[in-house]
Amino acid sequence: MRITDLRIHAIAIADPPLRSSYGLHAPYALRTIVELESDAGVVGITETYGGDAQVRQLEALRPQIIGANPYRLTGLLSPMVEGQGSGDARSQLHYVPGENPLDATTRTYAAIEVACLDLIGKTVGEPLCDLIGGRVRDEVPFSAYPFYKHAGGGGEGADARPDEYGEALSPEGLVRQVQQMVARYGFGSIKFKAGVLDPDIEIETVKQLYRALGPGVPLRIDPNSAWTVETSVRVGRALAEELGRGGYLEDPVAGLANMGEVRRQLLAEGIDTPLASNVAVTSFADIPESVRRDAVQIILCDHHYWGGPRQVQQLARLAKTFGLGLSMHSNSHLGVSLMGMAHVAAATPHLTYACDTHYPWQSAGDEVVLGGRIPIVNGCVRIPDLPGLGVELDYDQLARGRERYAECRYRKRDDEAEMRKHVDPNWRRILPRW
Repeated sequence: MRITDLRIHAIAIADPPLRSSYGLHAPYALRTIVELESDAGVVGITETYGGDAQVRQLEALRPQIIGANPYRLTGLLSPMVEGQGSGDARSQLHYVPGENPLDATTRTYAAIEVACLDLIGKTVGEPLCDLIGGRVRDEVPFSAYPFYKHAGGGGEGADARPDEYGEALSPEGLVRQVQQMVARYGFGSIKFKAGVLDPDIEIETVKQLYRALGPGVPLRIDPNSAWTVETSVRVGRALAEELGRGGYLEDPVAGLANMGEVRRQLLAEGIDTPLASNVAVTSFADIPESVRRDAVQIILCDHHYWGGPRQVQQLARLAKTFGLGLSMHSNSHLGVSLMGMAHVAAATPHLTYACDTHYPWQSAGDEVVLGGRIPIVNGCVRIPDLPGLGVELDYDQLARGRERYAECRYRKRDDEAEMRKHVDPNWRRILPRW
C-alpha cells in the first residue's frame, strides 16, 4: 500500500466569546482537516490545529508522504517527536495551544499518525483503537467544560450563531450554563475555566456549583497560571471540600517550582487536593523535575501536541509507574478530533479522569463529519464498530468550512488581541494577575 495523495483543508468554525487567562476567544476557531489517499482509493483523515502556519508545516512533508507506506511513514518521521525539550519555553505557559513553535513538529507528526492509522484501519477493517493495542473500554467519559463568557454564539455578520448558553460573567450565570450542559449531554464531572474574575468570585462560583450539583459530581478548576503561590494556596484551602471528591486544581501558578510549592503548602495544612497540568508538563522531558518536586499529580495530555496516540499510551505507562493520574486536554474542535481523542482514550488503560472537551461549544452547522455531530450520551462518547476513526467527511460541509476560512480575517489564534478589540483596549496577559 502506498499513499498517492495528500489533501490539506484549512477551515474556520464558529466559536463563542469564551474567557480565560489568555484573553477572549475570537468569533472563529481555526482547524485543519487532512486526507491521505492510498493507491487502493481508501482515504484516512485527521483533524488538528488550524491556521496558515499549521498548513505550511503539513505541506512541507508532502515529498516524504507521497509514495510512502502508511505502515512505515510514522517510523520514518519519528525524529519529529524526539528531543522535544522542556521548561517554560516548551510549555503552553506563554502560548495558546496550537501556536507554540516549539511543539510544531509534534503537532504535525500527530496529525500524520492519526491519518495513517485511520487509513490502515479502513483498509483492514479494524477500529483505530484496536490497531494500537485494543480497547479497554467501549465508552469514553468526558467532562463538561464551562467558561465565563460574553453574550454571543460565535461567527460574525450574517454567519453569527444563536447564543445557546447566554452570557455567564457571574457565579449564577456559570451555574445555569453547567446545568444546561448536564441536561443536554449528561456529563458526570465538571472542569471549570477560571483565571478570569477575582479569585473570590471564582471560589464562590465553585461553591455554588457544588451546592447545585451535589457532592457526587467531581469539580475541577483551571485558572491557566493566573495566580500567585499565595492565592493558589488560599483558593485550595477555601475549596478543600469542593475539589476533594474526585476533583483537582489545575495549573494555578506558572512553573514547576511554584506548582511544587503550592503542593507543599497545601499538604502542610492537611489538604491533599491534587494539582493537574496541561501547561507545566507538556513533554516527557518535563516529567523528572515534576516528579522530583511533587509538582503535578495529574497530567492532562493531548494527542495533538504530545505527538500522537502512541506517545499518549507511552505517557500513560510512565504516569502509572510514578503514581500519577492521567486525563486529556481539549481545544475548540469538531467530530474528527473528538473521535481521535475517544479512540486514544479507549486504548489507554491508565485513564483516571474524564477527558475535557470543547465540543458542546461548537455549532452543528460547522460539523464536517458525515451524518452530523458525534453523540455524547451520559457524558460519554461510544466507540463505533466501524473501521479507523469510524467517521467519514461530509464534503459539502468541508467546502463551507474552507469558504469560511477564506472569508474570515483570522489566520492564527490571538486571544489577547480579541480582548483589546472587544473588552479593554489596554488589556494584556499578565502572569500572575492575582
